[in-house]
Amino acid sequence: MSQPLLRIGTRGSPMALVQARQVRDALAAAHPALAAAAAIEIVVVRTTGDKVQDQALAELGGKGLFIKEIEEALSARRVDLAVHSAKDVPTFLPDGLELACFLKRDDPRDAFISSKASGFEALAPGAVIGTGSLRRQAQILSRWPRLKIVPFRGNAETRLRKLKEGQADATVLGIAGLARIGCQDAARKVLSPEEMLPAVAQGAIAVEIRSDDASARAWLAPLDHAPTAIAIAAERALLAELEGSCRTPIAGLAEIDAAGMLTLRALVAMPDGSAVHRTTQTGASADAARVGREAGRALKASAGAAFFAALA
Repeated sequence: MSQPLLRIGTRGSPMALVQARQVRDALAAAHPALAAAAAIEIVVVRTTGDKVQDQALAELGGKGLFIKEIEEALSARRVDLAVHSAKDVPTFLPDGLELACFLKRDDPRDAFISSKASGFEALAPGAVIGTGSLRRQAQILSRWPRLKIVPFRGNAETRLRKLKEGQADATVLGIAGLARIGCQDAARKVLSPEEMLPAVAQGAIAVEIRSDDASARAWLAPLDHAPTAIAIAAERALLAELEGSCRTPIAGLAEIDAAGMLTLRALVAMPDGSAVHRTTQTGASADAARVGREAGRALKASAGAAFFAALA
């Protein structure tokens, strides 16, 4: 059997496989040479984040644990491309790797899911929200301090099952991820950015390559969605300026208007919701990274050194 032209590395969760197939199908549509059934192989790589389900991400070392082993396979040339949920990609990449492509971003918003209430405001005091996200936890407790947070780990299907089993009264998941696995009807309410500012790069699919792989970069070029890449450049510049980690609740959403102006809404918070600092920065799309850095600096100035020292 001949060697495939491209090998795509991915996690094995249902959502990750949908995303990998989306990239595979887009590549095949863009390049006749890749349209043959065996030209692209999907290689499942089990990550630490998938293996360990009984600890919080912050305790394990962060969301990068969902891609660490895939990046190792990429660096070792066992795969040629790595497909990720863009929000899972750490701020800084290993030497020799880069994000070469972003597919068109799906809806970046979060969704409220519950069989007991139509929204947070309808939940009784003491109601339990299941989430493993400090970003979601901080924003929920800031607005609804009467609610209780319990840790939820696992893929989307696992968290929906835990909710159905009664381990919590409600949970929050990205609407884009729910749609990818056909579970969008589980959402009782799609939360506006004012209610719940999304994670950086939420809703987007990123493809990572080796920096020296010109061939992979050329294959991916037709798939790269420029407005998505620009928006995420601003959001990731925000993260870099804040040196964001899994222990720091950070949210950011960049949007581009018809005139090409970019607006970035961002926040940083204490995990218990006791303090939330927000900023909105605007600029030309061509200055996306600068807008992101300025947002990070504005949040640093607003929150102060003591705020960040408490999160270290």
